[in-house]
Amino acid sequence: MQFEVWAPQADRVTLQVAGTAQPMERDPVRAGWWTAEAEAADGARYGFLLDDGTLLPDPRSRRQPDGPDGPSAVVEHDRFAWTSTPPGRRLPAAVLYELHIGTYTPEGTFDAAAARLGHLVELGVTHVELMPVCPFPGTHGWGYEGVSLWAVHEPYGGPDGLKRFVDKAHAHGLGVVLDVVHNHLGPSGNHLPAFGPYFTDTHHTPWGSAVNLDAPGSDEVRAYLLGSALAWLRDYRIDGLRLDAVHALADTRALTFLEELSTAVDALAAERGRPLFLIAESDLCDPRTTAPRETGGLGLHAQWNDDFHHALHTALTGESQGYYADFARAPLAALAKTLTHVFFHDGTYSAFRGRTHGRPVNRVRTPAHRFLGYAQTHDQIGNRALGDRLSATLSPGLLACAAALVLTGPFVPMLFMGEEWGARTPWQFFTDHTDPELAEAVRSGRRREFAAHGWAERATPRQGHMDDFPDPQDPATRERSCLDWTEAARPEHARLLAWHRVLIALRRGQPDLGDPDLAAVRVAYDEEARWLTFRRGDVRVAVNLAKEPAEIPLGGNGTQVLAAWDPVVEPPGADGLLRLPGESCVVLGPA
Repeated sequence: MQFEVWAPQADRVTLQVAGTAQPMERDPVRAGWWTAEAEAADGARYGFLLDDGTLLPDPRSRRQPDGPDGPSAVVEHDRFAWTSTPPGRRLPAAVLYELHIGTYTPEGTFDAAAARLGHLVELGVTHVELMPVCPFPGTHGWGYEGVSLWAVHEPYGGPDGLKRFVDKAHAHGLGVVLDVVHNHLGPSGNHLPAFGPYFTDTHHTPWGSAVNLDAPGSDEVRAYLLGSALAWLRDYRIDGLRLDAVHALADTRALTFLEELSTAVDALAAERGRPLFLIAESDLCDPRTTAPRETGGLGLHAQWNDDFHHALHTALTGESQGYYADFARAPLAALAKTLTHVFFHDGTYSAFRGRTHGRPVNRVRTPAHRFLGYAQTHDQIGNRALGDRLSATLSPGLLACAAALVLTGPFVPMLFMGEEWGARTPWQFFTDHTDPELAEAVRSGRRREFAAHGWAERATPRQGHMDDFPDPQDPATRERSCLDWTEAARPEHARLLAWHRVLIALRRGQPDLGDPDLAAVRVAYDEEARWLTFRRGDVRVAVNLAKEPAEIPLGGNGTQVLAAWDPVVEPPGADGLLRLPGESCVVLGPA
């Protein structure tokens, strides 16, 4: 088989495969590339020596059986026997479920997670969104410090484990979305700088030097990232990619990497005859992220809407620290704005940033399914000091209200694993760095970050103080973060789980809840009384976030209760008033 590697700065490159060393030759056509022919079967270990240095793994390694620092292994993708075909589920009608392989089950493997897919089918979701699965040091971690962007974390089950998971998900009719990280790699196990200018000091990110998207050598770096993304969609039959923090992709070229990527993914979808999509995480509040390329946009198919999350979170919890401060002044007004205009910051002043932020969404031209709505994500839970979920402080009724706003709202809904039953297990930040100095740097860095933001001063007596801050390197931190599947059957959790199933079924069964017309969404609210209603076609949703009952003027009658958290709720009478118990919600439709 042919081995090749891009190493433009090397004078000599040697391939070592199955214990045998062989000099590589410069490619006569592609500058900086080296090639060699050698006998190698599936699983054969290999690596490259640059100028007689130490053995390094292949930057395009398909497998790292001994971890990021070990030799690479040959993977023959055609050897895997697929038994199912992708279901072809499209994003506009999707309900996503974010899942971390390492904590979805105590075993923390693809096979163990696949055994729980029946639960998601019964719940009614359409897509599983996997957090990153590229190799990282140790056994357990979030996955955002991965390296070897073409490979799969071996403790999860490696390449074949991911294929078995996708194959089983497709057999269940579920699509699979994979979270990929292009904005940084490592730091531990990142050998790319030895091969070429994969990073540049032209720009800097919170993780150090930026990935080289526009400096000399960036053509090959972009091809590296592009090839990795397409490999997930092609070789693993993934249905879509979630792109981590695209606002951190420093790129000044006229044709941006994201445009190149969206063009290539659209072309692959047409070639394969099945829908493929890209979902961005972006902090820019810029509708151009998802606008079609022909109108000057980047052509990504959707993006996470953190503004909706922040408005919902402040309305539910009353929190006002950090970026929640901008939303906490009038949380229901902020929530109403995001339900109708998508971004709260659409050219408005952000006190958190100390400047104006964002750009308005054209509600007439932009379909609602360009944006994802959610009450909880791995970021919004795991980047809290204790990794506490909403269920740690909110009543079941308020959790039900959050579910109603997400699952009947205009955006593509997404749940975080365990949210559907109000899981009480935290989801904390955990690592397994094998480098003691890096482990201590991460540990002390997290402590400094939360101390600087006054976490200890805001902590409740139940939370304790900084001494109780979970150690990311302690195995118990990961163990605490694993879902407790016995919770789902307990009465207080089973009721919330049933509520989520009802709402998802309504979203699928009521055409008005799939209407992408943002301009048609109508919202009313009372900031002081803490109730909010919105209308989508003939479907009306009302939530009462106050402890006291509310009389909500809906106007007119002729409606029926489609779903109610409190069974005593009745549709408005002749006076047009909806009487809704405290911390409760209802979905109404035409009689």
